[in-house]
Amino acid sequence: MENNVLIVGASGGIASALIEQYRSEGAKVFAVSRAAATEISQIQSVSYHQLAEQDDKHISEFVAQLAEQQIVLNTVVITTGFLHRENDGIHPEKRLEDVSEQALAAYFATNSIIPAIWLKHLVNVMSKEGSTLTCLSARVGSISDNGLGGWYGYRASKAALNMFVKTASVEYKRRLKDVMLVCYHPGTVDTGLSKPFQKNVAAKKLFTAQFTAKQLIQHVSKLDRNQACHFIDWNGEVVTW
Repeated sequence: MENNVLIVGASGGIASALIEQYRSEGAKVFAVSRAAATEISQIQSVSYHQLAEQDDKHISEFVAQLAEQQIVLNTVVITTGFLHRENDGIHPEKRLEDVSEQALAAYFATNSIIPAIWLKHLVNVMSKEGSTLTCLSARVGSISDNGLGGWYGYRASKAALNMFVKTASVEYKRRLKDVMLVCYHPGTVDTGLSKPFQKNVAAKKLFTAQFTAKQLIQHVSKLDRNQACHFIDWNGEVVTW
């Protein structure tokens, strides 16, 4: 049976590594990003699609195209997210006075709302025979595992993502039976997202995108499919909600 894989946020470092890993395993990969990704579009067995606007209308149209082509997805990984945006002056907050409407709106738009809209529509094209949908989350989005404070917008937007995935898993399971949703903490990966924060990370805890992709695929494949939703980290260990 053909393994159809969708990677959302395909121009990012982790996504690119996932595309290469799945492709090397013989999967048919569908890659989506807002930015143009010339290199990805030229890779054999990768169907690249640029969605300049990842909103309800454009995501709905893309998923409808998959349905019209009778494409059923076995695996989805949604990698969209951001921690800082230098051009807009958005950085993780250190104190309450740093919180701003602009930053909060941006965090929730990318880290919570876009993945939520994907989940809304993907339920119509996921396989009923053993499919998996994974969203890249973050340990700092855990409400119970928060003893440091700070990073208000990023933490809250990832917590919102976790709640949406957990809630959606109930309906996904009811409609698709053999489906599993996962929130995945990849650790600190050597990509643009973590660049300004790498100086305090031990060398052995700063992962390459290639290592991260292999860990994700390996650990997700071993999860208990009878459980509708999981929240795990790069080492396969459970992260508390």
